[in-house]
Amino acid sequence: MNQKDVFLSLKRLKRKVSFWLSNLMPKRIRSRRLRNRHILSEQEKKLLRAKRLRLFALAFFGLVILGIFLFLAMFAWYSRELPKPGEVVRKEGFSSKIYDRDGNLLYDLFQEERRNPISIDQIPSDLKNATVAIEDRDFYKHKGFDFLTILRIPYNFVFRQRVVGGSTLTQQLVKNVLLSNEKTITRKFKEFVISVQIERKFSKDQILEMYLNEAPYGGNSWGVGTAVEIYFNKPINELNLLESAFLAGLPQRPSVYSPYFGALDEDGKPYWQMRTRAVLAAMRENDYITEAAYQDALANIENLKFERAAAEIKAPHFVFYVRSQLTEMLGEELLSRGGLKVTTTLDWRLQEKAQQSVTEEVESVAKYNISNGAALAMNPKTGEILAMVGSKNYFDTEIGGQFNVTVDALRQPGSSIKPITYLGMIQKGYNPASMLMDVQTTFNRNDKEEPYIPKNYDGTFRGPVNLRQSLGSSLNIPAVKALAIVGLDNFLNLAYTMGLETLEPTPENLKRFGLAVTLGGAEVKMIDLVGAYSAFANGGLKIEPVSILKVEDKDGRVLYEHRQVEGPRIIDQGETFIINDILSDNNARLLAFGANSLLNTGKPIAVKTGTTNSMKDNWTIGWSQDIIVGT
Repeated sequence: MNQKDVFLSLKRLKRKVSFWLSNLMPKRIRSRRLRNRHILSEQEKKLLRAKRLRLFALAFFGLVILGIFLFLAMFAWYSRELPKPGEVVRKEGFSSKIYDRDGNLLYDLFQEERRNPISIDQIPSDLKNATVAIEDRDFYKHKGFDFLTILRIPYNFVFRQRVVGGSTLTQQLVKNVLLSNEKTITRKFKEFVISVQIERKFSKDQILEMYLNEAPYGGNSWGVGTAVEIYFNKPINELNLLESAFLAGLPQRPSVYSPYFGALDEDGKPYWQMRTRAVLAAMRENDYITEAAYQDALANIENLKFERAAAEIKAPHFVFYVRSQLTEMLGEELLSRGGLKVTTTLDWRLQEKAQQSVTEEVESVAKYNISNGAALAMNPKTGEILAMVGSKNYFDTEIGGQFNVTVDALRQPGSSIKPITYLGMIQKGYNPASMLMDVQTTFNRNDKEEPYIPKNYDGTFRGPVNLRQSLGSSLNIPAVKALAIVGLDNFLNLAYTMGLETLEPTPENLKRFGLAVTLGGAEVKMIDLVGAYSAFANGGLKIEPVSILKVEDKDGRVLYEHRQVEGPRIIDQGETFIINDILSDNNARLLAFGANSLLNTGKPIAVKTGTTNSMKDNWTIGWSQDIIVGT
């Protein structure tokens, strides 16, 4: 039934009641009225008035009984199909947050509505009092509705053909969570019914808490917890009186009262100031604040400072890497609206240093037309990712900054792949003293392929060199000879076992790759290469990259928790010792790098570099037992 139908029904009822009352009068009196009223005696007039009063009283009583009956019938009817009052406690639609390993917030995920639930104990008294004063001064007295509103609704509907009437905080809560903003008498009645039920089920503090968590504060920001972050960037318990008054006034018209893009009055003053003054006045009128506090707040209203969050996202490449894993693990809906708390492996302080290093190093070589860089740091024992810098600047579109080089890029590793070749040599029984000839050599696998004649990066030949010098100084010709000894199939099988997914020994790869693969002729991902070399650092165990430590729902229940399990042994511990010893030996680098190269850190750090022929990709991977870093 729409408003027009209800209005016509009321008019028909009015005509029927008038006809009914006229027929209840005695025939004698009714006939006299049809003749001349002035001939009635005073006594008869009194009798007539008395009978009229009784009839009207009887009719009024009947209408009241009928109204009560109709009200109870409607209450029962609508209660049957309405949402339950317990559903007003939101179970979804909350922001999921991603933290580093020490609890530093990296990113706040949200979908259409951004929410950060706050408990009533966290909310300052000034904010609670300001909200009650401006929105519902009798909140602690009524039972979910204002009795005068019940009279105003039918009055406005019958005489003004409008559905208006002030809503209590409880009714606003119902409208925000369970019902629409549709302005119809049926919607208002449903709102009334649920409000009464909610008042029976929950305490006033619970209702106020739910209202503050559901009120709109501008844009896609819902709930006072989010509003505090957006407008003041501080913990909610640090709000002062003026800030609380501002927030209490926002939900009425958040777009108008916004300090960032709200409207101005005729004097050029922002409307939020007028609204905040109204809130303060309501607080003073209801004795929530003293006159002195009121005047002091008014005097400082134009000095109220707003501060947006300093950064919307930290470690963006890592955050979106984690987000993709969470989506696959839990689904998009739960991630976006479930209010999850995600604790990751990232070390924010190390991340900051890594980002700074990448930025500074790229800028220092910009004259060589180098525009981008990346870095990845992991714990080689656990696989936990400690830092991930996917580009020099995530927000720089000119360099494609949003592309994550550490995870998504397939790049030639150059000579940084050589340790796998020499590991194959050691597994075949060679040792660091085994000799290889660094002389010009032509390799020809078959008659169908062009002969392959590798060169050293400096174009010189060094004659007989041992395996330690060949790997430490990254000589090319001995490395190709080493791969010929190991065999391409064995090399690919070893690389794939260590975690290099792109080097799987498939027939296609065996056909596509040649001996140049040991010089970086096959593409790999940085995260795979760093993960593979973790086996050198941890004594020969395979690890998988780990980015998520724990996922909790909004109530603190653990949905997922990473439990460290020792990986399978893929390299003998003695073999890893030899590789580590060679790559941390500065004397082994003398032939190519000299005694005082940047690789000489003075500490037992294993390091391997790699550069492609075009100089496009330049790698360095270094590790100790505690950390491994790829750049």
